[in-house]
Amino acid sequence: MRRTRIVVVTALALVLVGALVHAEVPAAAATGARSRTTTGTRPKTPPAPPGTDWVTFYGYVDNSPPGGAIAHPCIHPTAGGVGTYANPVTFAEPTDPDGPWCQIIYVPFLEKYFIHEDLCDPCGGVNTAHVDLWMGGDAASRHKPERRVLLGCEDTWTRYAVIIQSPPPDEPVDTTPLFTPPTTCHGGTGD
Repeated sequence: MRRTRIVVVTALALVLVGALVHAEVPAAAATGARSRTTTGTRPKTPPAPPGTDWVTFYGYVDNSPPGGAIAHPCIHPTAGGVGTYANPVTFAEPTDPDGPWCQIIYVPFLEKYFIHEDLCDPCGGVNTAHVDLWMGGDAASRHKPERRVLLGCEDTWTRYAVIIQSPPPDEPVDTTPLFTPPTTCHGGTGD
């Protein structure tokens, strides 16, 4: 009788393990892959509050291809900037390649100016006004721990937020980089 119990318990355990192994797991979770705004799609976004845009971030590691290349240099040869009106940070939009290039916006919760120098497709695949802001990073961002921190920093600041189109040049500015390699994520005033 004892041997029968062991066989039954072992068989039951194998069935349970098999069920867990074969359970549906989203492809990204199963492989550890991440969906990024410039190379894939983000999870569904909540409904947009009135007067806000969906604000996402991208950096060296999830730019497509990885690096600082941009579609339409206005004032920077590669993605960059410090956030002032004279030297705004690069941003991408899901738009056609003809523009509106070199448009400056202001993001109050970050206290930074941004300039449209890049293109993203699908940019998260959201059906709402959307900007994808340059977070930064460098070649080391392709490896841990920097990669994990950069992507986590991008996710931390992704949200709906007010964006000011054609802003005046005298808005408050914080020139602290959003991400400083290797592992420092800086914040905005929104949290």
